[in-house]
Amino acid sequence: MNVLAALFGIFAVWAGVTYAAPPASGPTELVLTSLESLEPRGVVPSVVDYQGRRAVRLVEASGAKGDPIALLKGVDMGDGTIEAELAGVPAAGAPEAARGFVGIAFHVQADGRLECIYVRPTNGRADDQLRRNHSTQYVSHPDFPWFRLRKEQPGVYESYVDLEPGAWTRIKIVVAGAKARLYVHGAEQPVLIVNDLRLGATRGGVALWIGDGTEAWFSRIAVRP
Repeated sequence: MNVLAALFGIFAVWAGVTYAAPPASGPTELVLTSLESLEPRGVVPSVVDYQGRRAVRLVEASGAKGDPIALLKGVDMGDGTIEAELAGVPAAGAPEAARGFVGIAFHVQADGRLECIYVRPTNGRADDQLRRNHSTQYVSHPDFPWFRLRKEQPGVYESYVDLEPGAWTRIKIVVAGAKARLYVHGAEQPVLIVNDLRLGATRGGVALWIGDGTEAWFSRIAVRP
């Protein structure tokens, strides 16, 4: 059955159909041209054409609580690699502090706890060097939000990478035990290294993630346990 599932997954990608593998299965690759494989939590998803691609657009749902995510149905990962192509901008009417926060959540637990690595696209080419240094970010919600990590260990959980608001950005997150690395734009070296994931060596769901005041798009995600 695993072979058949893998073959169907390959066919689904080429046919432009989303496919979600059962928990703890082999690699899962989704071309995000429908909402069938997503479970929205605190977000309003839609399928749109953006920057020459068919993609899933996410914005926050009104009155939502917890992290705004779209969980990948049937995907469960401990160690592994997550690759995605995404874009983000501050949403219309968002406060000045909005940065277009967009990323991937992993080790998502039933009680809402999760790990997340995301980017701040409007920081990548800012004239303020300190703001540039905050272009990428690791968090573990709800206990370790960005402001707590920045206060307690400045510069340890965020770093610089060149980004453009609204531009398609390719990211790769590699998780091994309690460590994670973020690669951007196909680079061979990571732009962010996290040596102490706050949920430890565990497993859980994988989700598309956005922050406050964000409009974001996702065109593809691949999860390889």
